[in-house]
Amino acid sequence: MCRSEEAAARRAAGSGADAGFVTAEAAVAIPALVLVAMGLLWALMAACGQIQCVDAARAAARAAARGEPWPAAESAARAAAPRGARVALTREGDLVRVRVTAPTAGPGALGLTLRGEAVALAESTV
Repeated sequence: MCRSEEAAARRAAGSGADAGFVTAEAAVAIPALVLVAMGLLWALMAACGQIQCVDAARAAARAAARGEPWPAAESAARAAAPRGARVALTREGDLVRVRVTAPTAGPGALGLTLRGEAVALAESTV
């Protein structure tokens, strides 16, 4: 056998030894990438829910500070809040305080309770 034939035989024998590694690596990498993508999507949804809670609290606080009735301020909060949110309006002296809490969907321990709070000075006192 000449040298080129020996080298070709070694290359052919070496490529057979690596034959299943690409499949095994893909079998591990693809589920890991799916889990990372799902985690990022869950975090994005939680961040959107948090922003909605804060916006809902601000809308209700502005409405209540303008002197609108409590049911109108609460409906303003519910319109901007995520589904299943609880709205609590209180008046502390000249201040109107609104707290919005909402649960997020998540598997097991990943379920969070989002909170938003806003305080406004009642216009009737100014």
